[in-house]
Amino acid sequence: MTGNPILDSALVLGGVGLFFGFLIALVNKKFQVWEDPRIDEVEEILPSTNCGACGLPGCRAFAEAVVSGEQQPSGCTVMGPDDREDIAIYLGVDAGEATKRVARLLCAGGKNEAVRFSDYSGFDTCKAAAAVAGGGKGCNWGCLGLADCEDACLLDAIYMNDNELPVVIPDLCTACNDCVVACPKDLFELMPMDQKLIVQCKNLLKGDAAEDLCSVACNTCNRCVADSEPGVIEMIDNLAVINYELNDLTDPKAIERCPTAAIVWVEGQQFQESAPALEQKVI
Repeated sequence: MTGNPILDSALVLGGVGLFFGFLIALVNKKFQVWEDPRIDEVEEILPSTNCGACGLPGCRAFAEAVVSGEQQPSGCTVMGPDDREDIAIYLGVDAGEATKRVARLLCAGGKNEAVRFSDYSGFDTCKAAAAVAGGGKGCNWGCLGLADCEDACLLDAIYMNDNELPVVIPDLCTACNDCVVACPKDLFELMPMDQKLIVQCKNLLKGDAAEDLCSVACNTCNRCVADSEPGVIEMIDNLAVINYELNDLTDPKAIERCPTAAIVWVEGQQFQESAPALEQKVI
């Protein structure tokens, strides 16, 4: 000590600071976690939408998985083929094959097809309407048309048509799952674009009971089953169900004799045009 209180205090504080600085540096070196610098490079190429379509919580997590070899670049279906190839070349790996997935609506019963039991009046959301006796439609499984899915889509990939059905734009859809979560009727399903045979109905009533509530309901006629390869379609709980493990055997012939157009062959976007306006029935 120098006998000068100010100088002594400065020396003590400086010594304490030097000690803890050395201690922090030692701990940092001891417990430092090395991170592959390639992760940052791969993340830069990714679209930065953090949509979760790859099944991981964001683009950073996907970049880490690609660099570690747990995922292929094709696991991100949002970025273009050139970007996938750039990542593959940079890492020296196979880009893999990418099959684009989109959200498909398993209901075609808009305001022109579905019978209404009553006019719903309340909060303007599907979730609120579903809580009130299932909404105003006669079909308890049908789309309520109040656009919860459109509001949930941050990429503007969904819009409501004039038949009060949500239309998904395939080029904008990233299969992020937000619309799936938002729909209180569980009507959305994420499907590969090559699954073109789709049953646009979830009504579990049989025959006339289903068709009386919606003109495009599956009426359990079994014609699509008969017109398909064995095992491709079967009736389960009064509804045609497609076995997509046999997707290569699906054929547009399955839809030709469907009397209600409940089963369709979709090449791109569903609901290209609104159905012709019919006189609505209110029971």
